[in-house]
Amino acid sequence: MGSTQHPRRGDTRQRIQDIALELFAEQGYEKTSLREIAEQLDVTKAALYYHFKSKEDIIVSIFDDLTRPMDELIAWGRSRPHTLETKHEILRRFSEMLAHAAPLFRFFHENQASLRDLRIGTPFKDRMMELRDLIQEPNASMSDQVRCVSALFTIHTGMLALKDAEGDPEEKREAVLEVSFELMNRAHGVTS
Repeated sequence: MGSTQHPRRGDTRQRIQDIALELFAEQGYEKTSLREIAEQLDVTKAALYYHFKSKEDIIVSIFDDLTRPMDELIAWGRSRPHTLETKHEILRRFSEMLAHAAPLFRFFHENQASLRDLRIGTPFKDRMMELRDLIQEPNASMSDQVRCVSALFTIHTGMLALKDAEGDPEEKREAVLEVSFELMNRAHGVTS
């Protein structure tokens, strides 16, 4: 009997995150209250407080869950040789990670003003800079530094910019990745 409570707790936590993200996307972060989240879940505010004390706690937990693969990618990249092939694989894995977390990243992008003061902005920026360091040569010229940063942000913003464009999502992701590889190749002197 005790073993069934733990998975249920995890399910409740996930349900809270899912409903909160849905409401935040529909109404905006600022306009959504914990009361509304509890009502949508058909639980009391006390039950919601058991898992999360604030809206910020919910967003931080969602962010942590979905950026864990980013931390794993950084660790993997650090363990690999600093080759162009490794850098391509970092970009490919980053692209896949963003594709799986697209709703959250769209939400963050669309609610930047509301979320600016939350404790998630700096850790995300730090992760992006770590990824940049993994794909950029230490003595890179300023132009090549821009190409490397642009390769990362092409993936990040390309997914957002193309979300409403016609076409298959995987085809769009592959096109964004192709442009990112072109930038990376050029930063490393490969022109073909």
